[in-house]
Amino acid sequence: MATGFLHPGAMGASLAAACTGDRLWCSTGRSPATRARAEAAGLIDVGTLEALVGGADTIVSVCPPTSAAAVADSVATLGFEGTYVDANAIAPATTRAIGERFARFVDGGVIGPPAKFPGTTRLYLSGADSSRIAELWTGSAVETRVVEGGVGAASAVKMCFAAWTKGTAALLLAIRALARVEGVELALLDEWATSLPELPAQSERAAANNASKAWRFAGELDEIAASFTAHGLPGGFGRAASEVYERLDQFRDVGDVTVDSVVNALLDD
Repeated sequence: MATGFLHPGAMGASLAAACTGDRLWCSTGRSPATRARAEAAGLIDVGTLEALVGGADTIVSVCPPTSAAAVADSVATLGFEGTYVDANAIAPATTRAIGERFARFVDGGVIGPPAKFPGTTRLYLSGADSSRIAELWTGSAVETRVVEGGVGAASAVKMCFAAWTKGTAALLLAIRALARVEGVELALLDEWATSLPELPAQSERAAANNASKAWRFAGELDEIAASFTAHGLPGGFGRAASEVYERLDQFRDVGDVTVDSVVNALLDD
């Protein structure tokens, strides 16, 4: 049988390209950009979701967090009997709810950039069929790590990791905006250079690396907030970071974004 990949974006296409065996996708309703990525990744187009469900024994979902449940529903409704792998950036509770729709389910979480070189991208997996799913990427640029704890564990790793990386990036950008509107940005940068010399460059990278993807990050931070509040922990960190990224939607898929333009966008909003 084969592995199906749903709506391959940059990350999904890179996982598909690194996967062994026959790899399928369905092009109905997808954009020219998605079609180009799928072709470059060597995916076989089966046309429709019905054909994908019928032709794959494993289906991997990598999509924006806000779409994860709907994408899973579309597959479950067609009676998919294989293993569904949800590798989206969603809360453990969201993952478990999705998992209840399938007889065989593996929880996944991706850390790192789209997989191009070994040592950069890790796919965390949890659930009963995780070891078999991990073998699909044996010898590839994707490192797989099986996490004990059942469905939800891989998502928990992703949520905890991203809470720091994406959360602190949003905080740095918001701090730069506050300093600018108060007229003390240069003084703050001077103090950072003295006491926390890594922060000026880190705030520049926060803008350059995150603004163009902020439209996806907002939903992810909402899932991070839900992960915290599910256990009685404060979720305000995630909600505030989500709001920061929501304000940067104008930079969707824009290259060469500067910290100045990001700060101005935060303040203009």
